[in-house]
Amino acid sequence: MIQLSVARIASCVLALLIGVSSFTVHAQDGGRVLESRDFKSQVLGKSVRYSVYLPAGYESSPTRHYPTVYLLHGMPFDPVDSETDWIQQGSADRLVGEAIASGRLPPMILVMPDAGTTWYSNSADGKVRYEDMLIEEFIPFVDRTFRTRPQRLFRSAVGLSMGGYGAMMLAMRHPTLFSGAAALSPGIRTEQEIIATDDASWQRYFGPIYGANLQGEARLNDVWRAHSPLALAKTLPVEQLNRQRWWIDMGDDDFLSQGGDAMHTVLKQRGINHEYRVRDGGHTWLYWRTGLVDALEFVAGAYW
Repeated sequence: MIQLSVARIASCVLALLIGVSSFTVHAQDGGRVLESRDFKSQVLGKSVRYSVYLPAGYESSPTRHYPTVYLLHGMPFDPVDSETDWIQQGSADRLVGEAIASGRLPPMILVMPDAGTTWYSNSADGKVRYEDMLIEEFIPFVDRTFRTRPQRLFRSAVGLSMGGYGAMMLAMRHPTLFSGAAALSPGIRTEQEIIATDDASWQRYFGPIYGANLQGEARLNDVWRAHSPLALAKTLPVEQLNRQRWWIDMGDDDFLSQGGDAMHTVLKQRGINHEYRVRDGGHTWLYWRTGLVDALEFVAGAYW
């Protein structure tokens, strides 16, 4: 069980007592966490929750601008407050704050949007345009609201499971916005796994983004080819992919290891520079917490 600090518990209780929907947590390292803020999206026609980690010194250095990492959550079992997962379960604020203080990481802003179960994509029927919202509205909003360094060199994506899929997919589809991606236990399926998925699981997890009521090879349609990181790794120009940084970290007991292995094989066969790590562990927060700083250090290598 993750132990919350007395200060954080007090902040949570205070927020509940006064009826506000978001609050600020001051980390021990001097950093600051803005939890569960609302972004009003015209593309989606509703508000999107997000949380932000601001490094120590952000408030006291008003002219300094910072690189930004979009830190993406996994498939939520309880689709509430997913934008806080990396803070409440992943201890990202503590881990990153300590790494910055030690000089291992540069000061950086972490942005954690709630994506529900969208896989960070537009739905196949076009009714839920999450990817459009993120690219057209949310990233510009973040750059206007916080002191980011808005050039692609200083923007990257890191995620776990569904968020690892999202990090690689977004960076591959939008190379002018992202300098690269790091994926922890990415939710990437091979073609064989996609075909063999039972109908109930397909309808629940994949039908909304690739197309409902599909079976067999019909699932490997144009929508899948345009969004699956594995399909994109096979078809995008090598020169484009080699201008970005790619990191995959997969536990040896992870049920998604086939997809990670397949990504590594495709990237290696095509001569695409990347790092592939296999460590002891499974699809758990213990694994992701122990890999987060390594992943951030890798993407920061583009400028650090």
